[in-house]
Amino acid sequence: MDRRHFLSTTLVATAATAATAMASTEPAAAGAAAVDGQSQPNSPRARRFAEQRWLLDNIIQANGLDWDQARSAYLNGPCGMDASADFAAIRQRIKKFDDISPTFEATARRREARAHLMEEEGSPVSARENYFMAAIHWGAAQWPIDESNDKNRFYNQHKRDCYSNYARLADHHVEAAWIPYQGKKLPGWFHLPPGYKGGRIPAVVVVPGMDSFKETAVAMYGDSLLNRGFAVLAMEGPGQYECPLLGIYVSVPGWAEAGKAMMDWLIARPEVNPQQIGLRGTSFGSFTCTVIAGSDPRYRAVAVAATAVEPGYYTIFDRACPTFKNRFMYMSNIDDEKTFQEFRKTLTWEGYADKIRVPYLMVAGECDELSPMEHTERLIKTVNGPKRLVVYQESRHSVGGVASTTVGPPVGSLIADWMFHVLNGKTYPSEHWFIESSGRVNKTPIGA
Repeated sequence: MDRRHFLSTTLVATAATAATAMASTEPAAAGAAAVDGQSQPNSPRARRFAEQRWLLDNIIQANGLDWDQARSAYLNGPCGMDASADFAAIRQRIKKFDDISPTFEATARRREARAHLMEEEGSPVSARENYFMAAIHWGAAQWPIDESNDKNRFYNQHKRDCYSNYARLADHHVEAAWIPYQGKKLPGWFHLPPGYKGGRIPAVVVVPGMDSFKETAVAMYGDSLLNRGFAVLAMEGPGQYECPLLGIYVSVPGWAEAGKAMMDWLIARPEVNPQQIGLRGTSFGSFTCTVIAGSDPRYRAVAVAATAVEPGYYTIFDRACPTFKNRFMYMSNIDDEKTFQEFRKTLTWEGYADKIRVPYLMVAGECDELSPMEHTERLIKTVNGPKRLVVYQESRHSVGGVASTTVGPPVGSLIADWMFHVLNGKTYPSEHWFIESSGRVNKTPIGA
């Protein structure tokens, strides 16, 4: 069951009504379910998530939706300013964990209905904007649900339907990408820059974090990578968001294999220059992109931000907000916490990072509370190609919201410009950049 059902028995009747109203998409069975023939466990039960629920709800009541990350900011960002009122209302309404899914669902329904109306009235631009925003809200509604249940599938299908309608009306080419992987297919979206006239162009694979999803990876308008002439393959890899619904779960070897499958798919595209393909990862994507780059030398550049690279992930799973552990247990198809504690020890970039010979950029917060800086510094020393570590003073895990990110080099532009230059052959010395709160950039060399 999802988190609301697990911890709020008063919602059992509501859940039963909803399950009757929606067509079932998975077999009804006691205990483990089956997803594409693979055993699916019951909802994960991280002990701290259950025992500290009262504390989590009080923290949300005091601090709102963005209690531990800038969720509303990174969801609002790709939608643009017209969605700001949506997120202002959402922040006002959410007072406890149980409020998250229904609040986003209500907003998604409103935006989706308006999109259909705008299309019927012959206003395709307004329609596509509302379809895009609806897709983001549907995806956000999925986040608290750590089970492949009817509600998660219902939200996911609406997200896909809305984004498909956006793609049909978008100002640039967007198509669904299904990457063959272990007899199944990984989900993604393939974008070509506005005004694409043909020929082979550079491409970037974008991988989100564990709490984000591929539809947020490319902004509706003014995307930093598309604006610089890149094609973008926005992906979810093993265990991420939609993948557990497809019976695809997280493992380090699985991510190495997935990265090769993404590369194979891209180099088969006539629009893509196979000598100019890079990786861009955020948070958990910083870890997975490192694994991918260490497994496949065909990637020519790697840029990661909001680093989550502590081998074994002790801090994020056993010291940070318990939502991370609960979600990752779902991502890994493990419902027993003792078993998961052994599994998490396999989450390491060791044996991969030292094989990276291409340009590698890391952007991190000085005060990252989810992945201690010592692991970021050890990883950058392990990489054997040209490298740059950029650290923003006073920033936490989500790099932003402090003076150094406000007056210093903008994070998105810094990464996009670096990717543009290195994929076009420019070289840089290996350096450590420390961005002070004044905006000053202190550069020191990193030994090879």
